[in-house]
Amino acid sequence: MDATAKKTTQKLVKLADAVIGQTNAGKNPALAVPTRTLANVRFNEKKRIIELGGDTQKRLFFNVGQAKKFMQTFLVGAACKELIAEGKTTSIRDLYYLTKHTLGETKQNTFEEQEESDPIIEDLEVTVDALREELHLFASNKGNLVGEITLVDSGDTIDARRMGSGGWGVPSIVEADVIQFKRHEAKFVLLVEKDAVFRRLNEDRFWKKHHCILIHGGGQPPRGVRRLVNRLHEELGLPVYVLVDNDPWGFYIYSVVKQGSINLAYESMRMAVPKARFVGLSSFDKAKFELPDNVTIKMTDDDERRGKQMLAYPWFQKKQWQKELTQMLKSGIKLEIEALSSMGISFITEEYLPRKLRDGDWLE
Repeated sequence: MDATAKKTTQKLVKLADAVIGQTNAGKNPALAVPTRTLANVRFNEKKRIIELGGDTQKRLFFNVGQAKKFMQTFLVGAACKELIAEGKTTSIRDLYYLTKHTLGETKQNTFEEQEESDPIIEDLEVTVDALREELHLFASNKGNLVGEITLVDSGDTIDARRMGSGGWGVPSIVEADVIQFKRHEAKFVLLVEKDAVFRRLNEDRFWKKHHCILIHGGGQPPRGVRRLVNRLHEELGLPVYVLVDNDPWGFYIYSVVKQGSINLAYESMRMAVPKARFVGLSSFDKAKFELPDNVTIKMTDDDERRGKQMLAYPWFQKKQWQKELTQMLKSGIKLEIEALSSMGISFITEEYLPRKLRDGDWLE
């Protein structure tokens, strides 16, 4: 068992010991679980990331409304402790089945659906200050990578320059004991929102012509992709550029990459890249690149409502971002990255991105 595994096991045992101590003292066993809500997060202006506040909620064993979650927390904790002891990992889906059973002669199950167990995992993470990966849990792989770098994945050498059309599948756990960085010639990391755009850039060998690492997260990047991008930035000193759709959802994806998310605020230091740069699509790109009117999409009421909310976010208060969001709302239209193909199938690789990078035409 390595040092991280030992430390995580000690945290789980300490949590259990505290409850046993309360029980032996004749007290109502209780857990103090950090509150993962909007009211308990703050934007750290100095670090430029979203952080979890100090508010907690008490979870009592002798409380009709809290007893089940109390039990579920320790059920998940016990399963994770066993995984660590055996040196094995499992998916959050498998953990759901490992911990689901009927209680005695009753018809009451420990968990009914996975949607019930997933939040318990996050509760356990913040309560014992141990990340999901340290609890030996992973999610399904989502996201791919190609480019100018050689990696070692669980002892296997991966040359990301020779990954064909699909790329290397980014695993859920990408910590240094699993993934190591070796030789690289990359000058930057380009994170794109969509697999289809990734495939165009890969087919055109954009990463080879511009000496970069190309990665996608299939929409909102999962934890593995965000953590890997964070490591590439922090450990190799590579600038990170983000290419997403010109709509509130695309802007939100960028903001999560840049300063973290509200739901996972406790992981922002490991996930966020405060210096990440937005290379588009910008609300001004339609005019700048003379895109035709027929590629635009009318914003929905939900889009407009979301855009107005974003105007008030602390991390979008910079003048250039206020201008960007205001223009999007004023125009009433949105653009997908694929709209650039109206100018030619390889317009994005031969004109759009090279021009953006050459001119320093990005937002921060």
